[in-house]
Amino acid sequence: MEAKLNQALPDHVGLNGAGDRVRILDQSRLPGREIYLELSRLEELKEAIAALRVRGAPAIGIYAGYALYVLARQLGDETGEERLARLEDWGAQLNSTRPTAVNLSWAVRRMLDTAQSAAHLPRAEFLQRLLEECTAIHREDAEMCRAIAQYGFSLVKDGDGVLTHCNAGPLATSQYGTALGPILLGQERGIRLRVFADETRPLLQGARLTAWELHRAGVDVTLICDNMAGMVMKNGWVQACFVGCDRVAANGDTANKIGTSSVAVLAKHYGVPFYVLGPTSTIDLSCPDGDHIPIEERSGEELRTQWYKEPMAPEGIKFFNPAFDVTDHSLITAIVTERGICRPPFRESIGKLFLSGADHDD
Repeated sequence: MEAKLNQALPDHVGLNGAGDRVRILDQSRLPGREIYLELSRLEELKEAIAALRVRGAPAIGIYAGYALYVLARQLGDETGEERLARLEDWGAQLNSTRPTAVNLSWAVRRMLDTAQSAAHLPRAEFLQRLLEECTAIHREDAEMCRAIAQYGFSLVKDGDGVLTHCNAGPLATSQYGTALGPILLGQERGIRLRVFADETRPLLQGARLTAWELHRAGVDVTLICDNMAGMVMKNGWVQACFVGCDRVAANGDTANKIGTSSVAVLAKHYGVPFYVLGPTSTIDLSCPDGDHIPIEERSGEELRTQWYKEPMAPEGIKFFNPAFDVTDHSLITAIVTERGICRPPFRESIGKLFLSGADHDD
């Protein structure tokens, strides 16, 4: 089984052999084609995020760290202040590509803080510090995903059905992923879970990515349309919902791929536990609640033409195409992090998580 899992966990973001380009698996081409890109120019680094060639909040953070390192290598003999000014500008431009996922701004800030502390160093040492920081971001994410998988695994048992929405597997993070982590960990341990994967319109991350990852790993996965989730819950086929997150507010309100809140409402109605899985870097304590989470809106052409040979809506029609929605904390059973499981009331349990820094299950 280990070989199958390795196939399901591609090395999808990192540096090329020379270390002067960011190398990514182009997720916009999956599942039909596995194409790797090597990027170094600012515009193409930004475009890869905006076009969802790299996606998933933790993966975007990892990517941003590598991107700033690659851009920093293009600096010449600038002074420390000039280095910082250039990197601040590049970081701001990267941040502007996806406003909802907090890991992007978090990773950019980490890299800029490192740059500020090392700005006085010779160029080679300055770059070495940035390289160490971006690789640390990647390594820490892998460690966090393993811990999240272990905590999440404690919430299910052999034979359970799990419903997922969007993609929060290895492609969206590193190694195990977040929401898919317990499923892949169970597969390693011989504990089999049955997964129902929402296709996740309009960009079909569940169909193109989650189904692709789980099928390669040998997991029992069934693809369903988003509007079938209620039926599989009513039929008793689902014992838990596992979803990822792009930002968690201080009160536990959670932003995730559009349609997540609808799944949470259905789960509440049918008595199915609804779990949000993500690293503590996704929790934004400066954001008091979901009303303060910025929601990215995308082109209506994703609805009208993106997957079709001919347009599926009349020309000139109006569109509303938010990329994310906010699930109210009252619909969430627990938030699973690498430090432990937070349960309601979330403002208190999340606060305790950050104050103690210790593993716990409130």
